[in-house]
Amino acid sequence: MGERYSAVTKQDVWAFREILGESHVVFDDFDRLAPYRSDESGEHHARDPEAVVKPQTTDDISRVVAYCNKRRIPVTARGAGSGLSGGAVPLFGGVVLSFERMSKILEIDAENMVAVAEPGVVTNDLCRRVAEEGLFYAGYPMSVESSFIGGNVACNAGGAKVIKYGSTAAHVLGLDVVLASGEILHLGGKRRKDSSGYSLLRMMVGSEGTLGLFTKIYLRLIPQPGPSADLLVSFRSIEDAISAVPGAILASVGMPAAVEFIDKPTMRYAMDYVGSSVVPIGEAEAYLIIQIEASTRNTLLDAYRPVGEACMDRGALEVLVADNRWASEKIWAIRRNCLEALRAIDPTMEGGDFVVPSTEMSAMMAFIRELSLNYRAEIPCSGHVADGNIHPHPLKPEDRSIEEWAIQRQELLGEIALKAVELGGAVSGEHGIGFLKNDLLAQSKRDELRVMKAIKDALDPNGILNPGKLFSYEDMAD
Repeated sequence: MGERYSAVTKQDVWAFREILGESHVVFDDFDRLAPYRSDESGEHHARDPEAVVKPQTTDDISRVVAYCNKRRIPVTARGAGSGLSGGAVPLFGGVVLSFERMSKILEIDAENMVAVAEPGVVTNDLCRRVAEEGLFYAGYPMSVESSFIGGNVACNAGGAKVIKYGSTAAHVLGLDVVLASGEILHLGGKRRKDSSGYSLLRMMVGSEGTLGLFTKIYLRLIPQPGPSADLLVSFRSIEDAISAVPGAILASVGMPAAVEFIDKPTMRYAMDYVGSSVVPIGEAEAYLIIQIEASTRNTLLDAYRPVGEACMDRGALEVLVADNRWASEKIWAIRRNCLEALRAIDPTMEGGDFVVPSTEMSAMMAFIRELSLNYRAEIPCSGHVADGNIHPHPLKPEDRSIEEWAIQRQELLGEIALKAVELGGAVSGEHGIGFLKNDLLAQSKRDELRVMKAIKDALDPNGILNPGKLFSYEDMAD
């Protein structure tokens, strides 16, 4: 663990059990600790926690964290474990603090259009609950059915609907945060404006558990959108699909709710995985899913028809329209399962979530295609094309061992990340840095990283909160 941190002792466990109760502290039990050793980044990145604690209140968390800070025990916050960057992996052992018991929707304030939730609320559960009040939570990551709200905020999660509604940060109005000292901050709230000094609230969103632990989250709601239709548009080439996006957006009555990109290999694998052939795999090399919302069912056709026509004018091969829930779900089931479909082929698969200005998407895809040839590896891609967010997923070639490919894959993804930065983008658009990309963050944001580290040192001088994430251990020790 190194000189910086202390190992968890039986005396520490007794202290945790005194705070939380015996049944909410796991120690010296491999089978019960095992589920907390990895996240969706893969079991090959797993690390064993020494203990798992399951608080239920802000005060529980404050007392546990203050104790760990005094003893210099690492604390890794964990939501649903659906992250892809290793953010919930306890790199230095210590304590995993799980939010699984903090799963209450505390309030739906319809008049202020605000939801107040604990961090362990499943995103989809919140979406369904606010819909009962005629309201809509627009923070919509692709992992909506499994992710926790707290994890979404910690990573500033994105998703399909960012182009119209924005990333998670756009919907966070307030946070209750426990600092490393155990101090509790109340940031923001139900108000929509605040121009009173530094925005500590915005600083916390996307901090990946390195600055504080969220215990209560205030979320902006809006009225439920009207009916929607989804267009599945096929193109002869990736370039044709990408070049059609600006025209499709301009042709819409309002901003499309989503504009998604899927290349041919990903579409084929995903359809096989879900067992649904919504479109024949023929000469098309790329597909767009465009979701259009309208105010009423009567105006829906007028809303989506110009978008489909704009795509045809840009060389689309075919435009399929899904204007009912059943047909739309068939399309979105394919998009949501792209990652799982590829992992069924290559269980060790890792991808990226790089982002570039939308005008650079063609250059980014051309670079990925060149790397595919250089590395002699298939790189299926999907992404949120309208906001420039691309997900390349290199698959292990049959002629390479797992160990050999792991090194090459890291090099390949690193090349893509730095190309994204060269094009004016960033190494993560929505998944966060965790520890899998902290070296890329250091290469791409040297000046910003120095300021980030100064903030980290000020709020967490002992470095107990999610150590090894965003910053390497060596950076933290400087």
